[in-house]
Amino acid sequence: MEQFTEEQQGQIIHAIQVAESHTSGEIRLAVEARCKGVPMDRAAVYFQRLGMDKTASRNGVLIYIATDDHQFAIIGDTGIHEKVGAGFWEETKGLMLHHFKQGDMVQGLIEGIKHAGEQLQRFFPRQDDDVNELPNDIAFGDGKDD
Repeated sequence: MEQFTEEQQGQIIHAIQVAESHTSGEIRLAVEARCKGVPMDRAAVYFQRLGMDKTASRNGVLIYIATDDHQFAIIGDTGIHEKVGAGFWEETKGLMLHHFKQGDMVQGLIEGIKHAGEQLQRFFPRQDDDVNELPNDIAFGDGKDD
């Protein structure tokens, strides 16, 4: 996908793997060039499409970004949202936006993933029998509602 080079994709996926190595939570990234509608609504579409609402502890976090439109949203399932509240999501968005405004989208995503992972670790520490419920790859979309 042209939004990110293979190296950048590797850095983002590595950040997800590191974050998830300390928690039973799941983190995904969904990327589109253009956002069809409201970013939070698009995030909700991908959240469901990627099966993030089906994790055992309801502790999935999705970062959605529309690269050409410069829009993004973060959505967490009920298990994590009940623990951290709305302020955490705004704090994470602010951290990411700081890097985005400096033209470093990849570092912004990595920092957002790291920050979400720290909270997931705090409330949902990794257990000995933990399994990776969802893939760590980046979900690239085409901006359609299919």
